[in-house]
Amino acid sequence: MSNSDRYWFIVPAAGIGSRMNADLPKQYLKLGNQSILDTTIRKLLEFPLTKGIVLVLSPEDSYWQQSDFYQSPDIVIVSGGKDRFNSVFNALEYLLKNTHNKQDWVLVHDAARPCIRHSDLNKIIDECQQHQTGGILASPVHDTIKQATNRQTIDKTLDRQIIWKALTPQMFKLEKLHQTLKKAIDNHWHVTDEASAIELDQGEIKLIEGHDDNIKITRPQDLSLAHFYLQQQELACSE
Repeated sequence: MSNSDRYWFIVPAAGIGSRMNADLPKQYLKLGNQSILDTTIRKLLEFPLTKGIVLVLSPEDSYWQQSDFYQSPDIVIVSGGKDRFNSVFNALEYLLKNTHNKQDWVLVHDAARPCIRHSDLNKIIDECQQHQTGGILASPVHDTIKQATNRQTIDKTLDRQIIWKALTPQMFKLEKLHQTLKKAIDNHWHVTDEASAIELDQGEIKLIEGHDDNIKITRPQDLSLAHFYLQQQELACSE
């Protein structure tokens, strides 16, 4: 790992999380004593290699000022766009104008993934830095996977040996990801994450196996599961 490499986290948090059926954006729901967002930010700020966090918020966000990290000097706020990748692009624009190093690394991490382990962050950084290519944390699928028809009947069974579930963070060089997302915006590509944009641009992306407890909080029942995982991680660290 090069001592000159710098690692910035981009955390898109401009969504509303409608599937949580809550009266506030899901990233501000309580997870123990902190909000989901604060728990995620704490994990990232405690990671020794973090250079800083670019947090992407909705211009109408009225909750961030209640955060424990509201005045943190290690966090910069930028406004979100209409989609996730537009929000990430806005963060990349900020970094390009302010870091003075186009070859810095960026790690895009979901605000609603508070159970990220430092060991997984070290793993993705080591792999991407060693091979000088982008990569994502991912998890091999162990269940039998069915492809459905538009009538919700089974079309066929997919080969699970070649199927991985995408996690975050997703890590790329700053300039490369900026150029690719700009191309995606200009060409109206349909992208659901950073890796899908790189894929469409024929870029190479490493799959780096991460822990399955790196869940994304999407539905109400995920809150209690995330709380359990965090407790187990803390117990493991104290042993």
